[in-house]
Amino acid sequence: MDRRMFTRVALAAVVAVLLSACAGIAGPDPGGRPPPFPTPFPAAPVEVQGVGTVLEQGGRPELCLGAVAESYPPQCGGPPIIGWDWDAVDGEETANEVTWGAYAVWGEWDGETFAVTRDPVLAALYDPMATPLDPNPWDEGLPAGPLPEADAIALQAQLPDAVPGLLSTTPVNGRLVVQVMFDDGTLQAAFDERYGDDAVVVISSLQPVE
Repeated sequence: MDRRMFTRVALAAVVAVLLSACAGIAGPDPGGRPPPFPTPFPAAPVEVQGVGTVLEQGGRPELCLGAVAESYPPQCGGPPIIGWDWDAVDGEETANEVTWGAYAVWGEWDGETFAVTRDPVLAALYDPMATPLDPNPWDEGLPAGPLPEADAIALQAQLPDAVPGLLSTTPVNGRLVVQVMFDDGTLQAAFDERYGDDAVVVISSLQPVE
């Protein structure tokens, strides 16, 4: 083997080692899309609770768990809410053939629709016994997470096509906070496996009723 051939073989071996090492590093691909994450929807309906805006237009009430546009009337979208009765609640407003209000709701969630199971409560009067987030990504005293800001922004851009039920994503102090309609822990476990513990914090807007 001449010197040039030996050099090419040696360089190829070094590249192979480097590629093998890089393959074990968890992190988003800024130029690509991640494969779809496990669907955070239950296989069978489960009773859940949450707080959101119920908005009806054209005879179709929806449960808005994400952002609500501050227009008048407001604008938002969400899954259909089955069994909703405006006569059974207070605090709603109506304008331009749109009726809406903010409520704590209980119902069965099957991944596509929310079916009311208990009487709603006006959100302003609802005082839940909240379960603290662990870790709480909004706590200013929390040590920084392991996800570099550039990686968090790159991952943020990839998730809309990869996570079903995605409501919002926010880079916060070395983490990416991901809010979804519902997660039973499956989605959080998938993020932990792919990016490491505490890199992504999943917040489920609907919580199982205990």
